[in-house]
Amino acid sequence: MVTLDQIYHASYVLRDVARKTDMIEAAALSSLTDCSLFLKTENLQLTGSFKLRGAYYKISKLSEEQRKAGILACSAGNHAQGVALAASRAGLRAVICMPDGAPMTKVEATKGFGAEVVLVKGGYDDAYAHACRLRNETGMTFIHPFDDDEVIAGQGTIGLEILDQLPDVDIVLVPVGGGGLLSGVAYAIKSLNPKVKVFGVQAENAASMQRSLQAGTPLTLERAGTFADGIAVRHPGERTFAMCRQWADGILTVTEDEIAAAILALMEKQKMIAEGAGAVGLAAVLAKKLDTQGKKVCCLISGGNIDVNILSRVVTRGLMTTGRRVTLQIALEDKPGQLVDVSRIVADCGANVISVVHNIGNAGTAVTSCTLTLGLETRDAAQIAEIRQKLGEAGFELVE
Repeated sequence: MVTLDQIYHASYVLRDVARKTDMIEAAALSSLTDCSLFLKTENLQLTGSFKLRGAYYKISKLSEEQRKAGILACSAGNHAQGVALAASRAGLRAVICMPDGAPMTKVEATKGFGAEVVLVKGGYDDAYAHACRLRNETGMTFIHPFDDDEVIAGQGTIGLEILDQLPDVDIVLVPVGGGGLLSGVAYAIKSLNPKVKVFGVQAENAASMQRSLQAGTPLTLERAGTFADGIAVRHPGERTFAMCRQWADGILTVTEDEIAAAILALMEKQKMIAEGAGAVGLAAVLAKKLDTQGKKVCCLISGGNIDVNILSRVVTRGLMTTGRRVTLQIALEDKPGQLVDVSRIVADCGANVISVVHNIGNAGTAVTSCTLTLGLETRDAAQIAEIRQKLGEAGFELVE
């Protein structure tokens, strides 16, 4: 098992490689909550995520024979970049198996750090299975993304930094996929200050660690359906399961909409980009998944490597979730003046029309009927409710 001495040694080894990322007081985000909120910005790490820490420390501990065999890894993207950079610094060949659906930015960044990338059809677990086959065939040295003592120790250095930067922290929220990050951070923090509460946070549709802890044994999900690809893991590690059970105070889950809203809040309030996996801790706070009233809370923003195409969709989803954008369908009589009357109501309520689609009636409806679909920019859910109410009072029928 991992020891505290091991984590301190990892911190020493990483001193000239990994940044001691900033702890930012997020006053603008705190205004949306009932706590004092701080962000540990691992999204600003050299490779855009915390994964560099564990990968570099693991590779630093390899024997000469293991190094000569070459480095093999599997990853949805962030571990891939950490391994690629660490192997490059050590002058070693690296082959990384990645799911074919991994964001192109992560694939290209991994290649940019000097690794050979093998794209595997399916998800992370398929890439892992392929990497295991390659290891058996080639004898290359496999660097596991989370279920490894040295990797866990490397990630645990973040826990040391959190306590150093925010010694009076009450609650720390940590993203969870396979559990390496939570294992290291929770162990480091709890060993030094048992009073601090450390919670893991998973996507609701990929809650393998939560369900495993509830069952008392590691389970495999049928699927991990989340856009937070960095934590889309169907089966947690054996080591990480044991450590999370012993050291973490619990696992929370958040929905896809809640993750999208958190990414949007980070962009708007903090001018900061996070990927889905990196934003789950903040999502849990904003969605009030635990009692944080009057507490000093640290959200670990674990990564910022989000594909710009996904980002645009996430922003739209976040706007809809927070009541900033809405689509209304209105059943109308197809006669002059109807659109003017609807537009006046929307304008009087202070919303902005961004799209208009007018469809004539279908078979089975009145010949003079039509449907008006409006896309609106709105202030919040209360404004949307006001628009709906005013339209109803004016005799317009909203189609749900």
